[in-house]
Amino acid sequence: MSSAPTFAFEPALRDQAEDDGHRDFPGRGLLINVLRIFHIAGLAGMSTVVLAGAGEAVSWGALMVTSGLGIVALDAWANPIYFRQAKGIGTLLKIALVMLLVAWETGRVPLFWSILAYSVALSHAPSWIRHRKLL
Repeated sequence: MSSAPTFAFEPALRDQAEDDGHRDFPGRGLLINVLRIFHIAGLAGMSTVVLAGAGEAVSWGALMVTSGLGIVALDAWANPIYFRQAKGIGTLLKIALVMLLVAWETGRVPLFWSILAYSVALSHAPSWIRHRKLL
């Protein structure tokens, strides 16, 4: 049976042959989207800190890191090899860079733009790059 969408807001069905250890639970997608809303709010706040000199870097950074760790935890639970793939390792690096962004006041502007470019490149890279096993 090929993958087919359902009409009850459930993920598409998977072939038994495609069973690669992924796990899911009802509402996981919604929970990740809520965490993404908080993550983008943290990004917007951190943007005002870096680009306009306004706001509190620690608060916005904490919101970004906390929501990011929540997303990572859900992704890692759903995909047992997440931390062996480029996307998992790359995301951990991104979280570390955001913590550096909060702490390193004099380097914030170039680091901010570097993290932003890196994040876009990682999240929009082809799946053969994101899902590549590195470890």
